[in-house]
Amino acid sequence: MHLVVIGGSDAGISAALRARELDPSARVTVVVADGYPNFSICGIPYLISGEVAHWRNLAHRTSADLEATGMVLRLDTRATAIDVAGQRVSVIDAAGAQSWLDYDELVVGTGAVPVRPPIAGLDAVGPDDGVHLLHTMGDTFDLTRTLETRHPATALIVGAGYVGLEMAEGLTTRGIAVTQVEMLPEVLPTVDPDLGALVHTELVSHGVDVHTATTVTRIAATPDGPARLRVDGIGADGAELAWAVDLVLVVVGVRPDTDLLVAAGARTGPRGAVVVDETMATGMAHVWAAGDCVVTQHRLLGVTYLPLGTTAHKQGRVAGENALGGHARYAGSLGTQVVKVFDLVAARTGLREHEARAAGFTPVSSQASPDDHKAYYPGSRPITIQVTGDERTGLLLGAQLIGARGTETAKRVDTFATALFHAMTVEQISELDLSYTPPLGSPWDAVQIATQAWAREHPRATLVPGIAVGAS
Repeated sequence: MHLVVIGGSDAGISAALRARELDPSARVTVVVADGYPNFSICGIPYLISGEVAHWRNLAHRTSADLEATGMVLRLDTRATAIDVAGQRVSVIDAAGAQSWLDYDELVVGTGAVPVRPPIAGLDAVGPDDGVHLLHTMGDTFDLTRTLETRHPATALIVGAGYVGLEMAEGLTTRGIAVTQVEMLPEVLPTVDPDLGALVHTELVSHGVDVHTATTVTRIAATPDGPARLRVDGIGADGAELAWAVDLVLVVVGVRPDTDLLVAAGARTGPRGAVVVDETMATGMAHVWAAGDCVVTQHRLLGVTYLPLGTTAHKQGRVAGENALGGHARYAGSLGTQVVKVFDLVAARTGLREHEARAAGFTPVSSQASPDDHKAYYPGSRPITIQVTGDERTGLLLGAQLIGARGTETAKRVDTFATALFHAMTVEQISELDLSYTPPLGSPWDAVQIATQAWAREHPRATLVPGIAVGAS
């Protein structure tokens, strides 16, 4: 049995490890386009900030660790075509030599690539000019080279999603004056604007110059100017804006990298991602796919596209098991996410109101700000928690949380995610037996105080026949 895996990031390595775990006799070959398998791309902002001391520390496992499991790594090797009928993959190595790699089963985890927004001049500038996209270790080395050789004093970040916010912190920590531009009405657009406004305030308090509802229209190199780059934009009021900066970082999201699979005959779905079922089968014989290149089975929305590292790990594990003849199924995502922005933590899981309404629910929400632990014990701080539930059934639909670092906001969103996974009602969360000691919590945890506030504001939702409810 020969399993070939294309892709050396979360999904691909998870598939390979699961296969070797289940059947140590299976031959597993992993084709990696660069020389950095199993590196944490999510850790790049903390390398840039200096909190991670060396880029090698970003490796979940070294190449030697991976090879010690029995898998074979084909580094700096690019897959260029899949011959489904012939069960073989065309690859090109670092020297440019082309060859065919035969397989019994194939797992594709090609991931995603950065979105290049329609900014005039973007295609004419690059890392040598101080303009960077950030997605791979190669991108990281380009950026660190700019930081270490040009010592930029100013930077502009296009985008204020998760990576953009983390990079605003990372560059500020290095002493660089950061301007952040977001075309949507508020930063961190995966949460509601009033919660994103709290993150906006945190950025400003640390010196970041934030421009929302603003579109970057042009980037140009200015070798003879006071700074290396000129960035033009249109502000919220339609006014023309211009910035002179030393560095530009464009981080406006990703799109699935599907060229290899589509050329082989795979179907695509939301956002152009490759369609797979819950077993990660593509519908092409002996070909499985997982991670950011494929659709996501969402437990509340059905089939969507939601590229997340946690999802890729789980999908890869399922694909690796099933490629060996298993019967694993991906249980589905809830879109649980968290980000640290300076001293603030923002998290979400499940659906926001507009998402829930589009999915056929009747969502209603409430907001509370319970303390993270008993107020009489020093250091208590509030967590802003917005709970969304279904008015007809009382079912929990989603939660959004903003709290100071140290308030365990990230773990509290996990409580909501667990409740969502098991289709609990909002009021049933009060029945959960959660831990308590005054320095760390309250007899009713902050999560439960927030859900009880929702139940008081929406009492009809707690009295639906046939729906079990908890104590209030």
